[in-house]
Amino acid sequence: MKAIGIILAGGNNNRMKELTAKRAVPALPVAGSFRSIDFALSSMSNSHIQTVAVLTQYNARSLNEHLSSSKWWNFGRKQGGLFLFTPTVTADNSDWYRGTADAMYQNIDFLKRRHEPYVIISSGDCVYKLDFNRVLDFHIEKKSDITVVCKDMMYNDDVSRFGVVRMDDESRITEFDEKPIEASSNTISTGIYVIRRRQLIELLEAAAEENRFDFVNDILVRYKNVKKIYGYKINSYWNNIADIDAYFKTNMDFLRPDIRSYFFREEPTICSKVDDLPPAKFNPGSDISNSLVSSGCIINGSVEDSVLFKQVFVGKNTTVKNCVLLNDVYIGDNVHLENCIVESRGTINPNTCYCGEDGVMIVKEKNVRYVI
Repeated sequence: MKAIGIILAGGNNNRMKELTAKRAVPALPVAGSFRSIDFALSSMSNSHIQTVAVLTQYNARSLNEHLSSSKWWNFGRKQGGLFLFTPTVTADNSDWYRGTADAMYQNIDFLKRRHEPYVIISSGDCVYKLDFNRVLDFHIEKKSDITVVCKDMMYNDDVSRFGVVRMDDESRITEFDEKPIEASSNTISTGIYVIRRRQLIELLEAAAEENRFDFVNDILVRYKNVKKIYGYKINSYWNNIADIDAYFKTNMDFLRPDIRSYFFREEPTICSKVDDLPPAKFNPGSDISNSLVSSGCIINGSVEDSVLFKQVFVGKNTTVKNCVLLNDVYIGDNVHLENCIVESRGTINPNTCYCGEDGVMIVKEKNVRYVI
């Protein structure tokens, strides 16, 4: 494909509370065996994009470990590959990434050294599948300066946390409001953009000269009446992990048969780093209904309408209902969990109860299994 990919994976999201205390949002586990960034990486790999740069910054250790080998997404090749860029102290600059545009500007040499004519930019905190070839064909057909991938949300959805756009009959974007107090449309930007590489370099250099650091506000919104910016609408599944409720809902969506079939069975599939773990074990007395149970789990109790990530242990006479249990969680006997997200490597002591009555409850217990 005649494009390179850039995945923006460095931001801090305070709305994720305890879940981002030790990891970046793109490293958050999704659907039992995946990370949030896997969906952007897989879409680029499946679209035959050979060169992808991931820009990391906040709490990047877990994300960097996940991306330590490019072979899982088929980027391990002589031409191209997977590149990780973190803020670097140089003779000319010692700043952290001050925004999405600044993150790309600090790595502008990477863009200048490439030969591909186009760049596809995506965030690392969205769950979706997308054929970028179709977006690029649309971009070329419209002779667009920038193409924004958009989606029509339901009218009862809160779109104030997204960029809201309005388009004319030719799909050209006429209005772009970033996180408006009152939205004038239900069409949002998904945070995926297509732009010519040389033009991106020019826009980034112009923004840097004026100390403007954000790609959306300082480029898209600023140039919406100057550049030809078009919107490419998708109608397939897309969700942004923007807060606790969105993260919980995204995982719960994978309990729906149509969503599981779309991501796990329909080609192209989603790729991720593979752990060599035994299959889940269901001991006598266990009762599982409408749940996603990952490899390495051992179940002795009741699990209903829940997503269990790798190596979760559920004790005897324990009930887990409408919960998301992250990796390596140990739940003792006679425990009741409902409407909860349990942080990874947590230990839930026997004879305890956690129930989220006014929304999703985050349970973060100290892991006492490895205390010396």
